[in-house]
Amino acid sequence: MTVTVRLRAATPSDLPAIREIYAPFVQDTAISFAYDPPSVADLEAKLEQKTDYPWLVCELDGEVAGYAYAGALRERIAYQWTVETSIYVRPDFQRRGVARGLYTALLDLLERQGYVSAVAVITTPNPASIAFHESFGFERVGNFERVGYKDGAWHDVEWWSLDLGDRPDDPDAPLSAADARERDWWDDALARGAALVEDSA
Repeated sequence: MTVTVRLRAATPSDLPAIREIYAPFVQDTAISFAYDPPSVADLEAKLEQKTDYPWLVCELDGEVAGYAYAGALRERIAYQWTVETSIYVRPDFQRRGVARGLYTALLDLLERQGYVSAVAVITTPNPASIAFHESFGFERVGNFERVGYKDGAWHDVEWWSLDLGDRPDDPDAPLSAADARERDWWDDALARGAALVEDSA
């Protein structure tokens, strides 16, 4: 059965579905160091604050199957060309290319916006996430031992980094996601990502 695949920018109407996807990662795992799932209002505030960065969802037949976004690594202005990336996919939609499609589009957009590096923060052990990031060229750049306590145990966190583009001597500020959405390459990047998602159930 053919399924309609669509990658697009997240909107406030997606936030209940995004919360539903994210909550089990908070409640049942140490993948997220949050102790309590955010409310829809919390996510709405977060979405409103991320106008400089893409926040993407993947729909399969109109149902949000996963989402990916970027945000500031640190708040100091000198960090503005580096982002931290995150991605979550519903378990029943995993292994269908949803994560690869979302990340392909996200990283493409970030590079075109003028960001030069992306950082992924991974609670370990998580061999699936590590293999996924390695497949995009991320390299392990640091390990913080037992820095987070959750579910009765101390957890290590690894930092993985990817160079997105050259580092100019005098870089312009990255293009905001709002401005990027007006460029032709925005839709091209989403289409390339969508093409990697399996369109059959």
